[in-house]
Amino acid sequence: MTTLGEAARAVLLTSDPHAKRRAARELARAWRRGDLDRRWGVAMPEQPAWPAKPELIAPTAMPRRGKGGSERGRIAMLHALAHIEFVAIDLAVDLVGRFGGEFPQAFVDDWIGVAADEAMHFALLDRRLRQLGSHYGALPAHAGLWEAAQQTSDDALARLAIVPMVLEARGLDVTPTMIARFEAVGDTASAAILSRIYRDEVRHVRAGTDWFNWACDRRGFVPASTWQSLVKSRFRGQLKPPFNDSARHDAGLTQEYYAVVAS
Repeated sequence: MTTLGEAARAVLLTSDPHAKRRAARELARAWRRGDLDRRWGVAMPEQPAWPAKPELIAPTAMPRRGKGGSERGRIAMLHALAHIEFVAIDLAVDLVGRFGGEFPQAFVDDWIGVAADEAMHFALLDRRLRQLGSHYGALPAHAGLWEAAQQTSDDALARLAIVPMVLEARGLDVTPTMIARFEAVGDTASAAILSRIYRDEVRHVRAGTDWFNWACDRRGFVPASTWQSLVKSRFRGQLKPPFNDSARHDAGLTQEYYAVVAS
């Protein structure tokens, strides 16, 4: 029987975007069927396999996307989101493969489910790009998204603090505005996809917050102050308002966590 660690590593080492998407969905199905032995024993790669396109460039070199009013602007925005979802597949799978043995089985259930969600989100966005005459890989993309994984590869608590509770939580802040922009120009198809992603991301941030709190409890740490310390030491960016306090609250990420570290 294939081990969970081996299956996770295989997903991470799949470079073709659509093959990776399918591999993540198959990982979820195999786990639900009981086809994977809950053992690890293999190292996760420090860098996942990715395709030659999109070209990855520094965040500061990314071209301005505008506000999504023109079709070109909407394509650029959807492409940026597709890249985020593509990398998010690897982030969720790496979390399982690297740290799953430190947690109960429910942790694996949650994050394999997140990986499957991210694969579905990527598929929806790429399909929409193709309907608009483009595709994933047609434009350059942000090179810095995997940095958070590299900077937290030694500690599950740090990974949970930064990836779901900072990076994914930021999506809760900005996605409603993007949905409104697409709706304003009559692009209801794209708006519907973003609305679906938004609902799922609330659950993802909730999973991150719940497991962060669980790990803090096991270590005897105070969750909010521990999160603040980890953000200051492990996150290279800044937490900037405005925050979607309602959605963050629904995800368990209340203001006691982030209000004191926001710039």
